[in-house]
Amino acid sequence: MPRKARIGKFKMKTHKATSKRFRLTGSGILVRTKGGKSHFRRRTSARTKRLLSEMIVVKGNKIAQRIRRLVPYL
Repeated sequence: MPRKARIGKFKMKTHKATSKRFRLTGSGILVRTKGGKSHFRRRTSARTKRLLSEMIVVKGNKIAQRIRRLVPYL
């Protein structure tokens, strides 16, 4: 059986670490998670731990442009 002929451009590879850290909202805004959630959390207050779970809007057009380049199918 013959192979399929390649049509069009090649597929871009997704940068997996970036795709796990960033998300695109329904309105197209790029948001990120906060760091410091894995260990050394016993001494932090409950309020601080709660604030760590929020998503923050990515500020800076150039940073957002770089993220969109790393994750083309976000």
